[in-house]
Amino acid sequence: MRASVEVERIGLPTASLVCAGFVRQGNLTAQGLGMGSLPMAVYPGHIDLDSIEEIQRNIESVIVEQVVRCLTVKPPEAGLPVTREPEPEDIVARGTFEEVNRTFYASEWGDGLPVVPPTVGKVEEFLRFTERPAHEVIGVLLPDEREATPWNIAANGVMAGCRPEYMPVLVALVEAMADPAFGHPSLGHTPGAEVQITLNGPIIKELGFNYEQGALRVGYEANTSIGRFWRLYLRNVAGFLPHKTDKATFGGTWRVVAAENEDALAGIGWEPMSVDQGFKAGDNVVTISTCTASWLETAGASTAERILDRIATRIVDIQLCMFGLNLRGQSVRPQIMLSPCLAGAIAKGGYSKARAKEYLHKQARFPAKRCEDWDGRDLCSFADQGFLPGEFCQSTDPERLVPIVFTPQDFMITVTGDPGRDNCLILCQNGFIGYPVSRKIELPAAWEQLKSDCFAPRRVSE
Repeated sequence: MRASVEVERIGLPTASLVCAGFVRQGNLTAQGLGMGSLPMAVYPGHIDLDSIEEIQRNIESVIVEQVVRCLTVKPPEAGLPVTREPEPEDIVARGTFEEVNRTFYASEWGDGLPVVPPTVGKVEEFLRFTERPAHEVIGVLLPDEREATPWNIAANGVMAGCRPEYMPVLVALVEAMADPAFGHPSLGHTPGAEVQITLNGPIIKELGFNYEQGALRVGYEANTSIGRFWRLYLRNVAGFLPHKTDKATFGGTWRVVAAENEDALAGIGWEPMSVDQGFKAGDNVVTISTCTASWLETAGASTAERILDRIATRIVDIQLCMFGLNLRGQSVRPQIMLSPCLAGAIAKGGYSKARAKEYLHKQARFPAKRCEDWDGRDLCSFADQGFLPGEFCQSTDPERLVPIVFTPQDFMITVTGDPGRDNCLILCQNGFIGYPVSRKIELPAAWEQLKSDCFAPRRVSE
């Protein structure tokens, strides 16, 4: 739809082919881009589930006529309701807590849980924790083409139950969201990927993030509320709404923020994940990456190699369903969360993090026919065209083993979770639908004083 809008803007007619279940999303996407009506040829049903014969019959009897009409007849307006956007500082609701929440829910500004009413006073308190102007444009987010600003970041942070001192993290998150390398416009896709947020740096302890037992469980204010903020911001600013522009087949609840256990990393001599992402050890960094599915593996074994072998097997199992995304650009980048004792056992076996990634790259492989038979893709043809590294076509033997990622560096390793358990969590990443992006968290000059004021005890009367 986005490509069709650009073509229509230069005066050329288009015909966008969509399946029946995506008509509303198509109209809303076009409307968000400022084109209230976009010609569409609608395929009846779902093309992936029809035989070649059924597809051919539908093209001849249904699609051809629609395509001709799209290219020759100006379509009527889509008839979608046009509502006025509130100004940034408009008061959009008054009343009790319950009344405000009912208004927000009816307006689709909430996630189904009660929200903290974002009063002007609360929003301004958040803005004290950033030196960026309240209405500075950080980026423009699709599908609604709405501007991301510190003001609406603060408003959604209040709603999510964040504390004001989380504001620097929230701003960095939205900077990462708006980065074209991340690819946020694809987050309304049918696999319904959620986004895993990973945190590094001293700010983990300063703001009280959980990085030990139950690392991804709700219950810790910072991890939980910032995870909730991400999904609220996608709804309220980017504009991803279920049954409309968010077409997740199943979807999932927002993911709790993962904070690395940097004490454990120091103990085994590994660098934090943020260093792998190009930052210095000790920098406060936030990383975002899509996750469609996850797999918990108890990977304890007698040697580092056996641990890594088990992890490699599971990486293939969970990431293979998204292997086709490798053909659209960069490699997919699975994230492997190791508990501290498991990471320690690997390190004790003589493995640096880099060497562990190299081992995984050699072992996380599968017979080419698993992809070629299932997906109907000839990996050698993609390698010949430069879409895959040459390693994917060292022979034409369908039993040849090919890697699940392009390079060892494509694996992301995070150390967190229960220090006393031999578990790892493998997250399936979605390639161009949310490549990992990291941002340094910028703290205001008066950070220490502001933080001190927030944590200072107050009398009940205050």
